[in-house]
Amino acid sequence: MPSTAISHLAYDAASRELLVIFTSGRRYRYEDVGPELFTAFSHAPSRGAFFNREVRDRYAYREVTPGSGADRHRRRA
Repeated sequence: MPSTAISHLAYDAASRELLVIFTSGRRYRYEDVGPELFTAFSHAPSRGAFFNREVRDRYAYREVTPGSGADRHRRRA
């Protein structure tokens, strides 16, 4: 079932970074995320609820500015 809040997920195992793209178009990279969390997130019945429960306020993150190649650091957990 498509999420009303999250449009895309990607994971880089080498850097342990999770990319979350929201339906608003905003993109965030979350640091030091384990592969098991990405797998669970990918299969969650509600990605929005999973994000709020398991990712938000638990990992350092930065906003990715599309097209610029630059990341804007936002917050450290």
